[in-house]
Amino acid sequence: MALEHAPVPVLFSLGTNLGDREANLRRAIGRLRDIATIDAVSAVYETAPMYVTDQAPFLNMCVVARTLLAPEDLLPLLKQAEAEIGRIPGRRNGPRLIDIDLLLYGDRTVDRPELVVPHPRMAERAFVLAPAADIAADWRHPVDGRSIAALLQALGPLSGITRRGDLG
Repeated sequence: MALEHAPVPVLFSLGTNLGDREANLRRAIGRLRDIATIDAVSAVYETAPMYVTDQAPFLNMCVVARTLLAPEDLLPLLKQAEAEIGRIPGRRNGPRLIDIDLLLYGDRTVDRPELVVPHPRMAERAFVLAPAADIAADWRHPVDGRSIAALLQALGPLSGITRRGDLG
């Protein structure tokens, strides 16, 4: 396991559209607390499904944290957390009990078959950028150079996304 010399800021995205969605998000945050120091938690957004639209709406949120773990060491811990919460493999972009994605890892990039950071589709996803802008609006995309706020603004008027407020 590779450790960093100083904590690295990371941005996670959480999403769920099955079961008790709020409980799923709470459990995911609890698991993130086991592997990183959480600095900020966004509001919860209810969002229409993207890509595969014949499924229930999602609850999405983001978490800013710090970690000493290398990105390739974070990934299996995130997959383990998803499995412990009850996620089972299903169709790509289909319904899910929980999804925990590593969006950003400081200002670094990773390009491996199993992990790409920054997340390759984050700039097209309002369900990621809206909650991320709540807590990391000034964080700059390490490849694109634009801030999260600018990426969100570039999407234009948002539809199918409603800010629900803090996780109770």
